[in-house]
Amino acid sequence: MITTLIIIALLVVTYMAFTSFYPSFGGNVSKEKKAVYATSQQFKDGKFNNTNPVPKNLSFSETMALAYTFFTTKVPNGRPKEDLKATKIDSTSIVNYKGEARMIWFGHSSFLLQINGKIILLDPMFGKVAAPLDILGGNRFNAEFPIEIEKLPQIDAVIFSHDHYDHLDYKTILKIKDKTNHFFVPLGISAHLEAWNIPTHKITELDWWQDTQFEGLNLICTPAQHFSGRKLNNGQSTLWSSWIIESSTENIFFSGDSGYASHFKAIGDAYGPFDLALMECGQYNEKWSDIHMMPEETAQAGIDVKAKKIMPIHWAGFKLALHEWTDPINRVMTKAKTLNLEVITPTIGQQILVKDSINDYSQWWKNL
Repeated sequence: MITTLIIIALLVVTYMAFTSFYPSFGGNVSKEKKAVYATSQQFKDGKFNNTNPVPKNLSFSETMALAYTFFTTKVPNGRPKEDLKATKIDSTSIVNYKGEARMIWFGHSSFLLQINGKIILLDPMFGKVAAPLDILGGNRFNAEFPIEIEKLPQIDAVIFSHDHYDHLDYKTILKIKDKTNHFFVPLGISAHLEAWNIPTHKITELDWWQDTQFEGLNLICTPAQHFSGRKLNNGQSTLWSSWIIESSTENIFFSGDSGYASHFKAIGDAYGPFDLALMECGQYNEKWSDIHMMPEETAQAGIDVKAKKIMPIHWAGFKLALHEWTDPINRVMTKAKTLNLEVITPTIGQQILVKDSINDYSQWWKNL
C-alpha cells in the first residue's frame, strides 16, 4: 500500500508540475481576480456556475468509464473519407473588401467576420488537434485553411466564447497575438491570454448581459449553458458565453457551446431578431446533453433567438463525440424543415453574406 501511495503521489506531483510549466494549459485565475468576479451572479463558492444546476459532477470512476468508452468505441463514418477541402481566399481580397457584412468559416466554430470595415475572428482555433498535446487528440478534418494563418492581415478584434481546447488554442494565439488589436472574452479568460504574454490593456472581459462598444459595433456577452477548464484542477474557473455582434445594419448571434435552456428565448426577446445565428450543432450525446445541444434542440434554439436563418457550427472540424460526422447537419436540417427555419450550409472558406436572402448552398458533405 505504501508503494501504491508513493506512485500515486509521484503521478500527482508530475501532473501538477507539467500543467504548471507547459504553456498550452494556460494560466490560473488569481485570488485578486476571484475577488472581483465575486460580484458576478454566476460566481459562487470560488467557481462559475450555470443558472441551472448543470453539468453533473462526475466521480473519478465515472470519468474514467466515459473516457474508456470514448477511446474504445469505433464509430462508423466518424470522420470524412478524405480531408475536407477549403475554398481559398488571399490576404489582399480580405484587406480590400468593401462590401456588406460577410463571414468566412474555418471549420468547427471558427470564423473570420468582416463588418463595418473591421476584421474580427470568432473562436479562432487553427490547431491540428483539440488538445494540449498533439498525441492526445485526432487530427482536424481540414488539413488546410481558407488562408494560411501567418498570411492573415491585421485583426481588429478576436472574440472567444470559452477556454476549451477546440475553441482557445495556444499555438493559434502565438500566431495571431501580435497582429490583433484587441481581445473580447468572458470573465476569467484573461488569465490564459496574459499567461501567453498578451498585454492586459488589449483584453476586455465581460460578464453575461454586459456590453461594450468597439469602433461602431456593439458587442454583448450573453449566457450559455456549458462549463470550462483546461486541466483537472481548474474546472469552472473561467466563464463561458455566447455573443451578439451588432452594427447599425446587422445583428449576429454566436452561440458558443451550450446545452438547450431558457437563455435562448431570453436572448431572442432582448436582442432579436438576428440576421444570422451561428448555432452549436455537434459533439453531442444524451449523456452530456445538458452542455451540448442535440441537433433538434439546435433548430428550436434558432427559433427561440428569433433567427432569420441559422448556420450549424461545432461540426465538420473534430471528432469529439460518438456520432457520425454528418449526423449533426442531417438531423438539424430535418428538424428545421418542420419549424420552417432556414438553414445555410456553406463549405469551409465559402463567402457567407450575413443578410443574404438567397440560400444557394449545396449539401457538400454527401458521400464524404
